[in-house]
Amino acid sequence: MVSGVCEADLLLDVHNRSSASFEALYERYYRLVYGIGKLMLGDGTSAEDIVQSVFLSVWMSPQAFRGGSFSAWLTCVTKNRARDMLRTRKAHRETTFPCELAQPYRFEYEVHAQLEMTRVYGAIAELPHHQRALIELGVLDDRTQGEMAELTGLPLGTVKTRIRAGLKNLRQALAL
Repeated sequence: MVSGVCEADLLLDVHNRSSASFEALYERYYRLVYGIGKLMLGDGTSAEDIVQSVFLSVWMSPQAFRGGSFSAWLTCVTKNRARDMLRTRKAHRETTFPCELAQPYRFEYEVHAQLEMTRVYGAIAELPHHQRALIELGVLDDRTQGEMAELTGLPLGTVKTRIRAGLKNLRQALAL
């Protein structure tokens, strides 16, 4: 493993197909990429897919990094891949399951789901308006925090703070 070498030098070596330099970059940064992937996608398997995709890109096109902070660039690449995966999931959400996987209709499941939904909507309704409005924009309208800031005219930091406070209040109200 190549230690103590800067990322730019490692990328130059990767461009020349040095597997040792690639392994050094991977060892330094796979936890970062995996962590972002898991945070954005919610599961380890998808996060592993992101790690593979991002580092394959680094191997295939090390020249894509044009200087600056390598970790910031890698974070950006990882977030973009995760967003792509989320868009793909959303586009294919309508997928039907084979008949043999379908569970029989159970009235009590539907009743339980309706009760939980009522409980969640009730907790959302109890939030202060400035928190509730942003959470509804994010969840119901599928808006990003940046879009919410632009739409409401609020600073991005205020949007993030209000959402975080609203989610904390929801967690407490629902005792999750």
